[in-house]
Amino acid sequence: MGKKKVAAYTEEFRREAVRRSDQEGVTAAEVARELGIHPGQIYNWRRQFHRLSDKQFNSLNGVDYSKKESETERKLRRENETLRKEVEFLKKATAYFAKNRE
Repeated sequence: MGKKKVAAYTEEFRREAVRRSDQEGVTAAEVARELGIHPGQIYNWRRQFHRLSDKQFNSLNGVDYSKKESETERKLRRENETLRKEVEFLKKATAYFAKNRE
C-alpha cells in the first residue's frame, strides 16, 4: 500500500477559506463543501491562524502580513522581492556568459 497523497493548499487559499467561514450566516461546513475539503481542515486552519499568527499565515511573496502595513507598502515589498530575484538571476547569467567568453 502506498502513502495517501495530501493536497498542499496555498496560504492564500487557506486564508480565504477561513475568512469566508468567519462571515456571518456562513458555516465552515458550507465553505468546505464548496471547496471540496473536509470541514475539519477549515477549523484547523482557523486555529492556526488565530493561535500561531506569528508562525503561520504571515508571509507571502516576501511580504509579512502579520505587520500593520498599508497596501502600498505591501505592494512595494512584493515588487522589491521580484526585482531582487531578477537581479540574482542576472548576476548568475552574467557570470555564466563571462566564463564562456574567456
